[in-house]
Amino acid sequence: MTAIERSRTVAVVGAGTMGQGIAQVALLAGHRVLIHDIDAALAATATALVRDRVERMAAKGRLDRAEAEDAAGRIGAADGLAGLAGAALVIEAVVEDVTVKRALFAALEEVVSPDALLATNTSSLSVTELAAGLAHPGRFLGLHFFNPAPLLPLVEVVSGSATDPAAAERAYRTVLGWGKTPVRCADTPGFIVNRIARPFYAEAFAVYEEQGADPATIDAVLRESGGFRMGPFALTDLIGQDVNEAVTRSVWESFFRSPKFTPSLAQRRLVQSGRLGRKSGHGWYPYGEGAQPPAPHTAGPEEAPEKVTVVGDLGPAAGLAELIEEAGIAVTSTAHGGPYIQLPGEGQLVLADGKTAVEFTDVVYFDLALDYRDATRIALSAGEDTSERTLAEAVGLFQKLGKQVSVIGDVPGMIVARTVAMLIDLAADAVARGVASAEDIDTAMRLGVNYPLGPSEWHQRVGRDWAYDLLHHLDERCPGGRYAPSLALFKLGYADDGGADGDEGADEGADEAEEGTG
Repeated sequence: MTAIERSRTVAVVGAGTMGQGIAQVALLAGHRVLIHDIDAALAATATALVRDRVERMAAKGRLDRAEAEDAAGRIGAADGLAGLAGAALVIEAVVEDVTVKRALFAALEEVVSPDALLATNTSSLSVTELAAGLAHPGRFLGLHFFNPAPLLPLVEVVSGSATDPAAAERAYRTVLGWGKTPVRCADTPGFIVNRIARPFYAEAFAVYEEQGADPATIDAVLRESGGFRMGPFALTDLIGQDVNEAVTRSVWESFFRSPKFTPSLAQRRLVQSGRLGRKSGHGWYPYGEGAQPPAPHTAGPEEAPEKVTVVGDLGPAAGLAELIEEAGIAVTSTAHGGPYIQLPGEGQLVLADGKTAVEFTDVVYFDLALDYRDATRIALSAGEDTSERTLAEAVGLFQKLGKQVSVIGDVPGMIVARTVAMLIDLAADAVARGVASAEDIDTAMRLGVNYPLGPSEWHQRVGRDWAYDLLHHLDERCPGGRYAPSLALFKLGYADDGGADGDEGADEGADEAEEGTG
């Protein structure tokens, strides 16, 4: 199946920002483009705006002058749907309303040729539902561009229950030919990005609601330790709290109120109060003239220990031993027991595992990092029985490694660790249910929301059992189903290990899941 020929017309219905962006992408790919809107004046304005953007690109040297002039002659406005009769592809970018969209596509079916593709740019509605009632639902699919469409590379190519695979493949190859990065996706609530991304927001909000840390500290830890481009509090302020919460609520409702997607009460209160983020002047953070962004909690200086003992395999944190030695701290190792770092005062420094420090006599937990060498901040948590000396030694140790340290509350799974584990779990479940391939999910999360790694890439980095074990422990401490690891994640652990051998293997797996730390 080949892409739509450049000589064929592409039509965009909806003259808003997204419609203009999609029109610009198709235009610069070489197609004749028609923009239609129920308001003819808006369609004309959108056409002029796209021409102006193309002209500015030429003026800045980003586009050849001859190409710009040619493109300007290939775009126009269509007064009525009848003017779209010759289009090989019609992409809808109108209001997110099922009734409006279904009526539009029913009318388009009466106009376009039998081989024309019909696509919706919806981000939240069911492609299958929008196709219901069409005479030829096989040619209908979703093409979810991300805003701004000319700049962001990702496009989710969504197949509804009735979508013909040949139609989806033709759309995929067309978008690929436009210079975008398409990913294939089944019609599921939130598609790939808006489904898999929920824990990035939800776990940060949960840590805040559990009094674990303030928004500025949580954001800083996810950026400076987890490697995420923005923290979830700042990002939702940028998106708009009402918009972000509406997506979360839509996914939650679509999954029959699954605890995996439960919305945040704290975010609900923000929306109810009108604190919607940057656009209202206040969200999680204040904005406007004179507003000062709050600083993350950062521990004061402490003396680093002179020596430590690494007990067992630290797994995702194994590289810490080398960093500690490079910092001039003596390191001895023992393969038996653990995993933890034994501090001079007999306390233990343990990688977040879904348990709490209060369960043990003298433990400080430290959070997961994308790369402990590059991380500039590390989060620590201590329990009521953690000695002052142990906490001071733990703080001093990471400060000696050149890290700023944020001490948070005794929250199971901490911040980065529980977020990454949930992302891994949701992605594994989506793959098992045929939503998308692991590779496409990774691509979507890196390009769609700028994650440093896709969930499958994180899973390979942290090890096959790490996410499952952490979520298993979290589920015991926070029952209700939110943290219950999926069957898909459980199976991945065995698949990566070649399976377990009989009852002995099963017992060993149970022991590994339960022993943990302490």
